[in-house]
Amino acid sequence: MLIIGKAHKFGDHINTDDIIAAKYLDSQDPAFLGSKCMENIAPGFSKQAKKGDIIVGGKNFGCGSSREHAPWAIKGAGISLVIAESFARIFYRNCINIGLPILVCKQAKKIKAGQTLKVDADRGYIEILDTGEKLISDKFPDFIKGIILSGGLMNWLKNKRRKL
Repeated sequence: MLIIGKAHKFGDHINTDDIIAAKYLDSQDPAFLGSKCMENIAPGFSKQAKKGDIIVGGKNFGCGSSREHAPWAIKGAGISLVIAESFARIFYRNCINIGLPILVCKQAKKIKAGQTLKVDADRGYIEILDTGEKLISDKFPDFIKGIILSGGLMNWLKNKRRKL
């Protein structure tokens, strides 16, 4: 999986309420949620984010509640990938379950807002195209790659079932 996009930078401990405010939890529409993504901590984010852009976070990205609304909002905003130093476990799995690529990169702090990234999730590296610097990231295990390429866990399961 090769992903190229502009970085939007966030810090440590970005929680699910930062990603999508609780007042919007009555919706499950990714486009609507995407239009409200990060509005409390980065007003105008949804208007600045372009399809294919990448969110880069620090430690413990996605902490807080276990709601799927947070990754739905990120995906609905057009974000193609989330990179962070570490993730809350439930958020990490929710991203995979809805087909949102997510990578751990211990060197994520080296990435600056606005830089263009080329990410090879199969080989486990991130190249900052503006500087040529390459960072090491986790690789997608084959089964996670399959879930993401299927558009999420439910689609992956349907495809597996058809093959049986």
